[in-house]
Amino acid sequence: MPAAIPFVYHASYSQLALPHTHRFPTTKYQLLYQHAIEQQLLFEASRYIPSAISIDTLHEVHCPEYVEQFISGTLDHKAQRRIGFPWSEQLVNRTLHAVKGTVLCTQLALEHGIALHLTGGYHHAHYDFGSGFCIFNDLIIAAKTAIDSGRADKVLIFDCDVHQGDGTATLAQQHPDIISCSIHCAQNFPSRKQLSDYDIDLNKGCCDQEYLEHVQQILPYLIRLHQPDLIIYDAGVDIHQDDDLGYFNISNQGVLARDTQVISIAKSHNIPLAAVIGGGYSRNEAELTHRHSQLLIAANEVWLSK
Repeated sequence: MPAAIPFVYHASYSQLALPHTHRFPTTKYQLLYQHAIEQQLLFEASRYIPSAISIDTLHEVHCPEYVEQFISGTLDHKAQRRIGFPWSEQLVNRTLHAVKGTVLCTQLALEHGIALHLTGGYHHAHYDFGSGFCIFNDLIIAAKTAIDSGRADKVLIFDCDVHQGDGTATLAQQHPDIISCSIHCAQNFPSRKQLSDYDIDLNKGCCDQEYLEHVQQILPYLIRLHQPDLIIYDAGVDIHQDDDLGYFNISNQGVLARDTQVISIAKSHNIPLAAVIGGGYSRNEAELTHRHSQLLIAANEVWLSK
């Protein structure tokens, strides 16, 4: 059990110049990092800084032509627009470090039992195109890397972002040792859902009790059935009742309870857990930071308690 929670953060996560009207909250990563250090939820001595992911590693999951076109800035306008970001060298730099950050997070989790990544969860990225602010699928890449390294035989991706992990669903179909589970809003993006190994479609307006009951039921079931060696947890806070892009009615207490549930279940089964912060959208930076910090609070309460 770690004396302090290991975590991954790179300065490039918030170094992305976007138009003022853009909906992507690029500042939230730096603000969460600063908040975590100031509140002693995380400690600088336990911070790990990722390098850039190798192109060869990207090619193992994504179409080489798509990878090269994104990195060189030669994607056509329609493909770039589908991603949701204007192309820039900053975006390339951020993307390569963020994907490697999730890989590093899983490696740390396998070593220490738990690790957190202060970005990640790019679950709308498909084999040959990006979508919904997601360019390369860090969850699949990290899971595949853990398996290929021989440190895990089976990995469970437990996705609690409010949006279905459609890219994860399609990519996981090519990897029988990667189990995909998505708990999401049925009426939210993407309009065309894909088939995860397990899809829990909850209706718009879902409240704390219903949501938490589903988490409590499905995660232990998946652990018993598949006996994963690693859980990659997408702890998106866009389930929150005040999220700009979410349709659920989950409170701050509900977010904390969910994160506490997931981490407690993983710990009770002695399964390493790598958590990424996933989606969360709000113009109110302080409130968004507070929502994401629930994951850090839960990790400390569960993993550092006797």
